[in-house]
Amino acid sequence: MNIFEFLQKFKLDFWTLWGIAAQGFFFLRLFIQWFRSEQAKKTVVPLSFWWLGLIGAAMLFVYAFARNDIVFLITAILQVIIYSRNLIIACNQQPDKIIPEN
Repeated sequence: MNIFEFLQKFKLDFWTLWGIAAQGFFFLRLFIQWFRSEQAKKTVVPLSFWWLGLIGAAMLFVYAFARNDIVFLITAILQVIIYSRNLIIACNQQPDKIIPEN
């Protein structure tokens, strides 16, 4: 079985692409966090980490709702709550950095 035969088994529609994009936000937040930590030579959690996590979680919530997937829906709701709370805490600690860093 080659890669094309394997990929044909999956349904590729708008919601699949939406879900892939949502996962992309989660990957991007981890990549940025790793990159900033490497730059600083210590563990750093930039504000963009929480913003990207919140965007990814919100997108996964929409995806789970559209797909009628209770497992993803519950997970996405919890993620939205957790990322929102951490974003509020971070913004309260750094009110001048509410907008993510460049």
